[in-house]
Amino acid sequence: MDIAIIDYNAGNIYSVVHALKRLGINPVVTADKDVIRAADKVIFPGVGEAKTTMEHLQVKQMDDLIVNLTQPVLGICLGMQLMCRHSDEGDVNCLGIFDVDVKRFQPQKHEDKVPHIGWNTLTALQGDLYKGINAGEFVYFVHSYYVPVNPNSIATTSYIQPFCASLQKDNFYATQFHPEKSGAVGEKILQNFIGL
Repeated sequence: MDIAIIDYNAGNIYSVVHALKRLGINPVVTADKDVIRAADKVIFPGVGEAKTTMEHLQVKQMDDLIVNLTQPVLGICLGMQLMCRHSDEGDVNCLGIFDVDVKRFQPQKHEDKVPHIGWNTLTALQGDLYKGINAGEFVYFVHSYYVPVNPNSIATTSYIQPFCASLQKDNFYATQFHPEKSGAVGEKILQNFIGL
């Protein structure tokens, strides 16, 4: 099983590598387009800023590559947001795989802190990514921007308001939370992705 993690100037890549190694998978971290195209599965992780990252992807012509991948692809956190149509972060057009825009959290009351950091429960779970996972399980989030609930949502959660925790369309899957930092539940989600 060849798993490629796209190396594109984003933080957090090595926590994904370690999570996969715990599952007995040795992924390759690469920016080589041929290696990515040939992989059985591709992970598009990310911690960073949308505009800068999109510019980097465009310069390296990774934007076209990602959109045209045909194997299962998993976007994580910023990776999920960049798979959407547009982000308020830097007012930038993104990859457009999911036809929805990324919004900034607007605090409604004093205790609403942005970024949203911490453990939240998943609800409205659908599809093979969540096989064997029950609604109400906790996963770990760190983000200031969110994707509204939309027809491609396969999991939701709530902070300030309900929002999309996970997306799927065709071979593209994405999580706003960090499965690699979400304990046994996150490990199961990664295992489900590997088994797709």
